[in-house]
Parts: sequence; C-alpha cells; structure tokens
Amino acid sequence: MTLWLAPAPLVLASRSAARRALLEAAGVPIELCPADLDERALEATASTQEPAAIAALLAREKASFAAKGHPGRLVLGADQTLALGTKRFSKPADRLAARAQLKALRGRTHELHAAVALVQDGAVVFECVETARLTMRSFSDAFLDRYLETLGAGALTSVGGYQLEGLGIQLFEHIDGDYFTILGLPLLRALDFLRQRGCLAR
Repeated sequence: MTLWLAPAPLVLASRSAARRALLEAAGVPIELCPADLDERALEATASTQEPAAIAALLAREKASFAAKGHPGRLVLGADQTLALGTKRFSKPADRLAARAQLKALRGRTHELHAAVALVQDGAVVFECVETARLTMRSFSDAFLDRYLETLGAGALTSVGGYQLEGLGIQLFEHIDGDYFTILGLPLLRALDFLRQRGCLAR
C-alpha cells in the first residue's frame, strides 16, 4: 500500500540530496534527472534581479529542461536564493568565499526564497515561491573558523554556506519560516498540488 497513486514516479530535476530525501520521506517516489543548466548565465539574462523571481525562474527552467526527455511525465524543479537586503548570494566557490559570506550574514537577518515548479509536456502546471527569514547570531571569528574547519566541503554545497539541518543550526539565534522552505523546497504547497492532481491519496 502506498499514498502515491500516479502510474510513474515523479521526475526530480535536481541533484539535491535534501530535496530528494524530503520527497521520499513524504511518500513520493522519485526518478532523478538532474538538469545540467548554467544557472549563472540564466540569472544574467533574467528580466528581473529580484531574488524570489530568480528562484522561480531557475525552478521553471530546470523542470522544463528535464521534461523534454520525459514526455507525459510530471517533472519537479526547485531552486533557492539567499538575499541580504538587496544583495543576492550564490553557493560559495571556496572556503574563503564561504567565510566572507558568513561574516556578511553574521548578526543580521537574511531571506531564503525557495521556489518549486512542476512541468508536464512543456507546460508549467504549478509553481510557487515561499520565503523564510533567518537571523544569525553574532558569533566570533574563532567560532567561524572552527565551524568551517569542522564542516569542510559541506560549506560549499548550499547557498549561504550552511545546512540548517546539520551544524548550520549553530549559526542562528532566530528563525521565522517553514522548515521545508529553508531546506529549499516548499513541500507542503507541492504536496497539496499533487493531491489535487490525483497523484497522491487525499
């Protein structure tokens, strides 16, 4: 017995282990098809530089790209952007970049915008963006260096240089927003759509 009613698994256009784990834990079977797109190039051609709109654009493009190879299938794309005021952050390229980002975020409140898009046969059938606000505590430089040393390459795998579900929680003093949004997938909204679509038991 399963809650998934569709004849085929959901196609996930992402390499994110966190997104895959969230969906599978919720009873959604996944077929991986990462979309190998130049995200920075897509951002550069966007008509807006609003962080929430950029996240939505990247989610749509990922899902649309993967859907080309999966006719008739429902494909999910997701993305996330981080903004501190008007400044937008991307995944740090190296440890020095991660350190600089975390120093910029330290003691301040930033926003995470998580977008999800579902595409079928070239048509966007659902999309949404959710926002969470996170306040970092004023940690010391010594703590920052110890954190980065402990985390290692993990600091380079997510925007902002932290994973809230792991050691990253040590950086924060206040969080306002949905946990799934913070992990990069507005899961409740996506599951609601899948139920309405008849893919999940209601």
